[in-house]
Amino acid sequence: MEHGEQTIRVAVAGATGYTGAELIRYLSRHPKAQIVAASSESMAGQELEQVFPGRGEKLRGLQLVSLEELLCVAADAVFLCLPHGQSAEVGARLAGEGKKVIDLSADFRLPDPALYRQWYGIDHPCPEWLGAACYGLSEFYRDQIRRAQIVANPGCYPTAALLALVPLVRARLIEANTVVIDAKSGLSGAGKTPKPHLHFAEANENVAPYSPGRMHRHVPEIDWYLTLAAGRKVQVIFVPHLIPMDRGILETIYVHLTSGTKPEDVLHCWRAAYAQEPFVRVLEHGLPATKRVAWTNVCELGLAWSEGGVAVLVSAIDNLGKGASGQAVQNLNILFGLEEGLGLV
Repeated sequence: MEHGEQTIRVAVAGATGYTGAELIRYLSRHPKAQIVAASSESMAGQELEQVFPGRGEKLRGLQLVSLEELLCVAADAVFLCLPHGQSAEVGARLAGEGKKVIDLSADFRLPDPALYRQWYGIDHPCPEWLGAACYGLSEFYRDQIRRAQIVANPGCYPTAALLALVPLVRARLIEANTVVIDAKSGLSGAGKTPKPHLHFAEANENVAPYSPGRMHRHVPEIDWYLTLAAGRKVQVIFVPHLIPMDRGILETIYVHLTSGTKPEDVLHCWRAAYAQEPFVRVLEHGLPATKRVAWTNVCELGLAWSEGGVAVLVSAIDNLGKGASGQAVQNLNILFGLEEGLGLV
């Protein structure tokens, strides 16, 4: 959809969580986006300028509203930062009205409703809309995103993993079924709702794995899109950890190279895949680090080590940037035919 010089009217449902607040940060500086509504059930009625100070004139005169009020506002695109289950119902309603939907929940990421039920414990509220949704990994689904009514923004861990692995499995440079992903995430990845293990006294100076192996809800998402890229069934081993920093994801990925593949083939493949991509940086020297990608929509990729047919890959993103709200704005730009870096650089 080409939008020319016209302003895009955008709304953010669930604006006061971490991903919603990050969207407000990006959209408030986006030259083509006009924020027309933002919702928060707990803070409805408060002025956006007070809740998000220092974000400029775009927030002036706007108040946080309830979700039902937001749904009645005239908007071209709506970002959904809502819990799974609720997001699908709201997204289907908005899409049915002809609005573009960018969903930051997991509700439209898995095209198979049976898989959704297996991992989320409920029947998908609107399975009839799964076919209208497009997976929003911007670098690989750009053409489909342009035509989509609903964009399923990828999860943070899958974004870092898939950007590293999709080019390599497509080129058959790695054995797709021996992939082990060790992931470290800042605490904002666990959400804003208070939880005992996120209290300062518990989280500070502590690193702990959770949902290891094949227990995390992002596992089927990684499997699904690697399977599509590989053309054969893929199952990864995935071990996430929470670490005491605000934001950022670093994934160390252990792979076996296919016969005849050399370490330099990995770098060449990445360079070829991302030569024209402004938000993926392939490092020739040094290794990815979370500080360099913090507050950005950039993914850094690096080859850490390779010997005897085994390679260690590293991928770094900001979980709230490329892992959530930054990529959502990139997808907004794609949807409306804009330059992808608007509002992001």
